[in-house]
Amino acid sequence: MKLKGSCHCQSVRFNLTCAQPYPFNRCYCSICRKTAGGGGYAVNLGGDYQSLTVKGKEFISMYQAILRDKSGSNSASPAQRHFCSRCGSALWLWDPRWPDLVHPFASAIDSELPVPPERTHMMLAFAKTWVEPDIRAADKHFDEYPDESLAEWHQRHNFY
Repeated sequence: MKLKGSCHCQSVRFNLTCAQPYPFNRCYCSICRKTAGGGGYAVNLGGDYQSLTVKGKEFISMYQAILRDKSGSNSASPAQRHFCSRCGSALWLWDPRWPDLVHPFASAIDSELPVPPERTHMMLAFAKTWVEPDIRAADKHFDEYPDESLAEWHQRHNFY
């Protein structure tokens, strides 16, 4: 599916081909919540990095989250979160560990997205008390990572 996206101020506009366009996976981790999650969570899609075209590249900034392990050590996440330096809109995540993929935030997509038949709520162990996840009967939910990837979820539903 061809998707169009932009930041709030329209300084950055982008297009990409997205094989996983259903916005089903809600992440409640502190990184997503603080960098992109207005509802206490963020929703990533799965796209082809080679298809990503961008206008307004000069307005893009990138953030790599600081990860803290159980021993208290800090390290930079390899995942690169791209956002507009003018308005702060979260745009997409790219990770060099999976260089063929790009994960646009559903919140930055201007194209109509398909409605998922079920949702997956992940990283619920990190949700804040003020967040009330809307978990429905068909939804899956996990304290940490789900048992299937974006691609596997789309395959299970025959959305390819």
